[in-house]
Amino acid sequence: MPLQFELCPGRMIGGNHPCFIIAEIGQNHQGDIEIAKEMIKMAKDCGADCAKFQKSELEYKFNKQALERPYTSKNSWGKTYGEHKRHLEFSHEQYRELQKYAAEVGIFFTASGMDEMAVEFLHEINVPFFKVGSGDTNNFPYLEKTAKKGRPMVVSSGMQSMETMRRVYKTVKQHNKNFAILQCTSAYPLEAEDVNLRVITEYQKEFPDIPIGYSGHESGISISVAAVALGAKVIERHITLDKTLKGSDHEASLVCSELAELVRSIRLVERALGSGIKQMLPCEKACHDKLGKSVVAKVKIPKGTVLTLDMLAVKVAEPMGVAAEDIFQLVGKTVTEEVEEDESLLSEVVDSYGKKAKS
Repeated sequence: MPLQFELCPGRMIGGNHPCFIIAEIGQNHQGDIEIAKEMIKMAKDCGADCAKFQKSELEYKFNKQALERPYTSKNSWGKTYGEHKRHLEFSHEQYRELQKYAAEVGIFFTASGMDEMAVEFLHEINVPFFKVGSGDTNNFPYLEKTAKKGRPMVVSSGMQSMETMRRVYKTVKQHNKNFAILQCTSAYPLEAEDVNLRVITEYQKEFPDIPIGYSGHESGISISVAAVALGAKVIERHITLDKTLKGSDHEASLVCSELAELVRSIRLVERALGSGIKQMLPCEKACHDKLGKSVVAKVKIPKGTVLTLDMLAVKVAEPMGVAAEDIFQLVGKTVTEEVEEDESLLSEVVDSYGKKAKS
């Protein structure tokens, strides 16, 4: 059984606990704190467990030249990439305001720390867990420092190889046992052919003592639901108020109705997964009593006859006799009462059979 641990106060993940559903707001708030609050409320109303943002300290995430380069994309919020990113970045006080609002609404709040200083800030405001975005998964100094903070971690794995993910596992595990790894492909939107859900099962083999999850950027919800059926214990999906808004993430995000359906579908699949123990269930008794087959006499069988297979048949019979699957166990046994042709063969008229069945 994969390791289970408390990801957020009072909320366990892994094992048989419900899948933890992260609504990734990211920067789909357009730099507007009121839109951000509306999205937090949306995440809560749809049944997600956590509303997540992306926090950057821009001078630590980008070098000067990267911030100064012209940015003329249709999604741009400024003439340079730095101006664009500053428009989308909330201040420390705004983050505290959003965190407070999430608490009032009743949903967990965290963010991806997109650089080491952002992680320091998130640690300062006491987020329940750190999310490591795919861009920092192979940033081993960052991983080590983040792991040493002692908070649970959720690590995405877009753009990485299995060899790198083995290093990631060892690096984090050395300092922090409470973490999960998510299968992820960093493309927006993501085509089905590039999802590679089978990596989930490979991760489960490679890292059997941690929960495995899925971070998706595909259209719709079917693939994410399938990930849960494969054993994903964390699901992360981007959300938006409107897929046509400015920004590269909106198209690959879920609107309110889709997020609500994702949560509903995941919870339905979790109910359907069951225990893995194959047995006749109470809900099947009515069908069994009506249509279940049992052993009948193919011919008239006199008292004292030693049964052979050619004397027996399997039918839907009233009353129900010896179970159909036990027909071979009857061969060689003696009947203690006469049985008419086409009558049910009851266990009490077969010598030794009833006693053996009860023992």
